[in-house]
Parts: sequence; C-alpha cells; structure tokens
Amino acid sequence: MTSRNSHYDQVGATAAKLLADMRSDPSGDFSPSIYETARLVALTPSLRGHRRRLRFLLDQQRPDGSWGGPEGYSLIPTLSAIDALLAVLQHENSNRDRGTGDVAGALGRGLHWLRGHLEPGAGTALPDTVAVEMLAPGLVSAINLRLDQLAALAPVGVEVGWGAARLRPPPESNEALLDRVRVAVLDGRSLPVKLLHSLEVLGADTRDATVPVAESGGVGCSPAATAAWLGDDRVRQGHPSVRYLEEVQEPHSGAVPVAAPLGLFERAWILGTLGSTGITKLAPESLLDSLRNGLGEAGAAGGDGLPPDADDTAAALHALALHGEARAADPLWTYWTEEGGGHVSCFPGERTPSTSTNAHALQAFATSAEPADVDVQRRGVAIRSIVDWLREQQTREGYWTDKWHASPYYATVCCTVALAEHGGTAAAPSVAAAVRWVLETQHPDGSWGRWSGTYEETAYAVQILLRTGLPVDEATALAAARGCRFLIANADLTEHPALWHDKDLYTPTRIVRTEGLAALHVARSDPRTAALLHEDGDGSAREPAGRAVC
Repeated sequence: MTSRNSHYDQVGATAAKLLADMRSDPSGDFSPSIYETARLVALTPSLRGHRRRLRFLLDQQRPDGSWGGPEGYSLIPTLSAIDALLAVLQHENSNRDRGTGDVAGALGRGLHWLRGHLEPGAGTALPDTVAVEMLAPGLVSAINLRLDQLAALAPVGVEVGWGAARLRPPPESNEALLDRVRVAVLDGRSLPVKLLHSLEVLGADTRDATVPVAESGGVGCSPAATAAWLGDDRVRQGHPSVRYLEEVQEPHSGAVPVAAPLGLFERAWILGTLGSTGITKLAPESLLDSLRNGLGEAGAAGGDGLPPDADDTAAALHALALHGEARAADPLWTYWTEEGGGHVSCFPGERTPSTSTNAHALQAFATSAEPADVDVQRRGVAIRSIVDWLREQQTREGYWTDKWHASPYYATVCCTVALAEHGGTAAAPSVAAAVRWVLETQHPDGSWGRWSGTYEETAYAVQILLRTGLPVDEATALAAARGCRFLIANADLTEHPALWHDKDLYTPTRIVRTEGLAALHVARSDPRTAALLHEDGDGSAREPAGRAVC
C-alpha cells in the first residue's frame, strides 16, 4: 500500500482520533488572531506573554507593510497591529526604553500601507466581518490620538511627519453606531449580548461597564473584549479573569484566538459532517451531551459568553438528529423572519442574512421530530420557503457567498448539500449549476480555492461534486479524484489559510481536517471515483478540468 493510499484508507481511524482530541478539549482548536492578539498588546502590556505577543505581531507583518488576509481582509488586522505598536512605543518611551527599532520600522511600513489604502478613491472595500462597521472607525480614531501623543513625545525612531495627516475611516464605517454604544456604556446601560464580543472597540471606556462574565472568566467569548474590560491595572492586581487570558494563549507565541472557548461550534460542525457523510454515527456520549446541554429555549450558542444564534442552533439540532436523537425545531423559530419570502436570521435584527445558516436550518427543519400535525405543517412551509430563498441567493455563475466565510466554496457546499437532500425537484437546477461551477474552477494541480488552492476549499469542492445524489459521470469522477490526490498530498498540514469570518479571518483547524476526511470518504464510497484513485499514477497527464474564476 502506498503512502498516498494509506491516508485515503485510514479515514475512520483519523476521525476517531479527532473525536478523542475534541473530547479532551472543550475550548476547540482555532488559529491565532492578529487582530485579537494586537488588542492584548495595546490594552494589557502587563499580561504574561507580552513580549512574545509583540514578536508574533512583528513576525506576521507582510513585506508590503500590512497584516492579515488578502484584499480588504487586511485592513482591520493592520489597523489593530498599528495601534498596538504605537501603544508599545508610547509605553517604552515613558519607561525610557529605547529598544524600539523593530517596532518603529514596522510602524513606518504599516502606516505607509495604511495611508495608501485609506485615502479617498483607494477602493479598499471592507468585507462583511463581525462588527467591522464599528471596529474600523474606532481603531482609526485610536491611531490618530496616539499619533498626536507620540508627536508631542518625539520618541527615538519615530519619523518626522508620522502624525502630520489624519487617517480617515473607510466609507463603510458607522461612527454613529459606535457613538451610541459608547454612550450606552458610559450611561451604565446593558448592551445586547452579541455586542459584548466586540466590547474592546470602546477601549478604556469599557472598564467601568457592568458586563456578564462567563464561567470561563471571559467577556463576550473574546480575549480582546476581556482585556479591554479588565484594563492593565486589574491585570497587575491579579483579577480572576486574568486566568482566562492566560489559558487561551498559545504557549510559544502568546497569541490568542479570535474567540474562546468555542466548544459547541466545533463539536456541532464536526459531528454533523461525520454523521452526514457516514464516516461515523457513534459519537462519544460526552460530545453529544455538550450539544444536548447547550440547547435551550432560544437555541444554542457557539461558545461561552456568546448569545444563542440560528447557525449553532441548527447545526446542533441536525448533528443530534444524525446521531439518532431527532428533536423538535422549536428553538429555530426564534430566528424566523417572513422577509424575502421567509428564512432564518442568525440574530434578531442582523445586518446581513447568511446562506450557510439557512442551509443548516433547512437540514435541521427537515430532520426534526415535530410533536403535532400543526408543527409538521409549519415546518413544511419553512422548508419550502428556505429552498426558494436559497435558490434566489445563488449567483448566475452557480455559486453562493456567505457572511461567515471568505470562500464561496464553503457557502456552496452548505447550500448544495442541503438542497440536494431536501430541496426536491425544484432545487435540481441549482444543484446542477453548482456542480458545473466547481468543474469549471479547478486549478491545474487538482485543487480549488478563491485565491489559491487550499486543502479546505478542495475538500468542499469534492463534496459538492459527489454529494448531490446525481450519477457521477467521467468528468466529475476525474475532477473529484484529482482533488482527492491534492488532499492526500497535503494531509499532514497542521496550518491552513484563515478563511472563516469573525473580527478577522481565522481557521477552525479540526473542522477543516474533518472536511478533508469527509471528502475522501465520499470519494471512496463512489465506485467511479474510487477506481480512479486506486489506479497507478496521479492522473496528471489528463486534461485539467478548468481554472479558478471566482
């Protein structure tokens, strides 16, 4: 057996290892966040690991001076990093520490990049990430203030003219909303729970705020929000929530994830994927218990300190149904809206509806166990409404986009699988269009991806090709087999490009790994694709299916 095929054939054993790891880790496995780590550098320099976090930021800067993901995804992480480095300069100067050459150099490059991308007409559009409309103006204001203060201090290493021109917030900013939130906190009013996740946008104004502290010790499931609420004084005093900030750090870098803990989110997604693809429906009871216990009248929250939402609620309900415990869909009705013909909102009053959340809701409604005929009828109406709504959201090219992910392959696999399973004949054209788009956008090396080929997006693409219930023709099988070879060749990767939306991009590492296993499993289950995978050679001489166009 070749090494290539050993990865292919050991899907079950690898899945069992993932479940064991997840069972012993209630927080979840998520990549470090530049944005969030920079907030800790700026707000709590006395917290253990400060120097490691500063080095992490300096090491993450790109040659062009920016931080973060491609295109507009770099703006919020770059603003956060620059504000943090300016805070370091202020702190070091006040302590007469002149060892700031690396920081000053990084700041010079970062400010040059930032000014070029914030000037009128630069065309840098903000992506639809969490609280972006408040984070952008809040960070710009903080940077402008720090530049003024540094100009007065004139620390060594700061170039003349750094503070000469004010930064302007991008046009998508909502400064009025930021002001309203600030006034509410200063007046002592309670904020909606979902705003606590981004509480750090108010800086020092949060420190007297009355906020609920989660069992983990965090505020809003966010290291940054917790750091802002604590402030550096309470860190030095040893406040109990300091332990939360210390526990969520990476040991070697001091960096923190964009949210923690996110145990229910990770478990619902992984158990749903393993169950729906048939890899296993024998999840450990402790993992199922976490979903059972996480579901309340208003549904489930993805992590400790977050409010319940439709996405985690639907995913938890569907995962339990797949593991033999179908429940009534009562919690999902909390998020139902008649707008646009009827669909679910992630949160009441959300800014942008989510295609992937509605795909998950479709699966949850379709697999729920309703106690009365009237509930069954209501559920049937909801299913038909969501199917119609999802079809309307599909692009002309055949793919979907979503507020929770940078890649159309994520939204498209969610929508395609849900519509193929529960959309009936009305959804067949949409499913076929998605398959055609995937066949047309494969990279020459067999991968798929929005910017470049990735393990994660390739896993989604293979599933789109093979989970429709339609007969798999030669072209589809060949494309899927080439994708699987890419997955197998990259099976040992421990880091993956950040593509998921929060305040900046992040990677849910175990979820990504599970999606790769799911793709290999469905490929092994399809006779035509499986036969190609067991042929000698890698099929590279065959004509590639297409090029990325998204």
